[in-house]
Amino acid sequence: MPVLRGDDPVAVLAAAQRLADGELVAFPTETVYGLGARADDDDAVARIYAAKGRPVDHPLIVHLGQASDVAEFAAVVSPAAQRLMQAFWPGPLTVILPRRPSRAAAAAGGQDSIGLRVPAHPVALALLKEAARRGVAGVAAPSANRFGRISPTSAAHVQQEFDASLWVLDGGACAVGIESAIVDCRGAAPVLLRPGQLGRARIEAVLGQALGAADAQSPRASGTLASHYAPRARLHLFDPAELAAGAPPPWVQVHPFAGGQALRAERPHEQAAQGAGVYSRAEPARSAVVSDGLQCVHWRRMPDQADAVAQELFAVLRELDTIGVSAIWVERPPAGSDWDGVHDRLQRASA
Repeated sequence: MPVLRGDDPVAVLAAAQRLADGELVAFPTETVYGLGARADDDDAVARIYAAKGRPVDHPLIVHLGQASDVAEFAAVVSPAAQRLMQAFWPGPLTVILPRRPSRAAAAAGGQDSIGLRVPAHPVALALLKEAARRGVAGVAAPSANRFGRISPTSAAHVQQEFDASLWVLDGGACAVGIESAIVDCRGAAPVLLRPGQLGRARIEAVLGQALGAADAQSPRASGTLASHYAPRARLHLFDPAELAAGAPPPWVQVHPFAGGQALRAERPHEQAAQGAGVYSRAEPARSAVVSDGLQCVHWRRMPDQADAVAQELFAVLRELDTIGVSAIWVERPPAGSDWDGVHDRLQRASA
C-alpha cells in the first residue's frame, strides 16, 4: 500500500491529482483518517461505498478546504449554521444543511440534505486546497475502515483495513480521535445527531439555545446506526461502582476462554484467544483467572480526562483486537457533557 508522507508537498500534490482523477485517497483529519473521493463525482463516491462495504443510502460527510466553499453544496445556510461554523471551523463539527439539487447526490445517500465540515488537520487542509485547484469542490470522506468497524486514527490502522492499491497520506496520530459532532441545522431548532469532542453544552453555548433531539424527521447521518465502531471481540461495558462494592469482575464471571474455539475457527490465521481485554481507570486483579498458562487480563489504563480517552479509544480497541482477546470490558465513563462523544461511541460499539 503506498503510504506517503503528509508533510511532503510532492506527495500532497500527487494525492490531490488522484482525487481529481476520481480515485480514492485516505488522509488524516484531526478526528480520524478519512477515505476520500471527490464529492461531485457519483462514480468516484461509489468506490467509497464499495471499498467499505457501506450501504449506499448511509450518507457521507463532505470535507471542504474553507468555509466559503459551503455554497458549492448547500442551498441555504441558516443563521445557526453560520454561528457554529464561525465558532468551530476548522474543527470537529459537521453541519447538516439543505443540499443543492444538482450536487453530491451519492455522497448524501440520496437525501436532500448534506453534511459539511472543514477539518483542522494541516495535511487535510493542504490536500483539500490542492484538490480545489484541480476542480474538486469538496471531498466526501467517511472513516477509512470497513463499515461498522473501529475507526482508524493512524496510517497503520488504515493499512490494516484495505489492500495495497489504496494511497494513504500519513499525518501521524489523530489529535481528537473520535468523529465530528453532527448538528442538523436545516430548521429553526438545531438538532444534535451525533456528539463528538464537542458535547451538547459547548454547542448550545454558541447557539444560545437548546439543541433538539433526533426524531423520525431527522436525516440519516454518518455513524449514527445503533451498532457501529465495533471491534471483532465482543465489547461489554461495566460499572466501576460494582467492583468497588466487592462484586466479582465481570470478565471472571464470563470465562474469557469460553469462546476460544469459535474465535480460532473464525480467525484461523491469528493466535489463539488471549483472554480478556480491560480498559479501565483502576487496574483489575490479574490473578483471578489463568487458563492454559496464558495471561487472561490485558489491562490498558483509561485516562481521567474525556479528551484523552477520546484520543486513544479506537487505538486501544484495535490493540486489544490485535492481541486476539475474546472479549473487551470497558469501564463506563463518568456522566457529563464532556463525555458525550465517548459514551456515544462505546454504546454503539457494544450494541
